Amino acid sequence: MRRTVLERFPAGGPRGSRPAEEFAAARRGEGMAAEVVMDLELDAFLVVVPQQPTDRGPLTRRSGA
Repeated sequence: MRRTVLERFPAGGPRGSRPAEEFAAARRGEGMAAEVVMDLELDAFLVVVPQQPTDRGPLTRRSGA
């Protein structure tokens, strides 16, 4: 599954602060399927959404057409 990153937040935020979760909740309130994932290499929380297919591939021909 491909995903698009909407925003990045450093993992070392102040104790009790969850800006990535708050950002994702706001996007979900707008109807987006936003979720928070951890990127261990970047030491950051990422807010991601599923990537929408933009290319449906070549058109297929129907037999008899």
